Amino acid sequence: MVMRGRRFAILATVLVAINVFFWLAASGLALPGGNLVQQLLGGRMIRAEIVWQAPDGKVHDTQLYRGVILAISQTSITLREKDRPSDVIPLAANVNVRFGIQSETPAQLRPGMRVVVAAPATEPADTIQFEGYGG
Repeated sequence: MVMRGRRFAILATVLVAINVFFWLAASGLALPGGNLVQQLLGGRMIRAEIVWQAPDGKVHDTQLYRGVILAISQTSITLREKDRPSDVIPLAANVNVRFGIQSETPAQLRPGMRVVVAAPATEPADTIQFEGYGG
């Protein structure tokens, strides 16, 4: 029974890593059916760190944050996460905001929206994925 659980955990980790790669890649390469993180973990994911290897062999370390927007500016986003009242995440100047397959600007984001923010481990966030409202 322990081996079965371990296999599932490994499979889930691999699937999440693959989806993050395609999620961060050009939208034309995105997996059909949307957000695998949502499918595997539902609303239970708060934060995650994924280390993955790109096709060119380069290793990437990506931080994911899920929460409800409390405030947004040109340089940062403040999220209310399930385990803490607020978390300020710096934003890259060229942050990509996604509403489904559409790319938008941070000006389209509003307090109360639920998002997943992706950031290279030691850099400002470069991607924000809209998930819905509240929560």
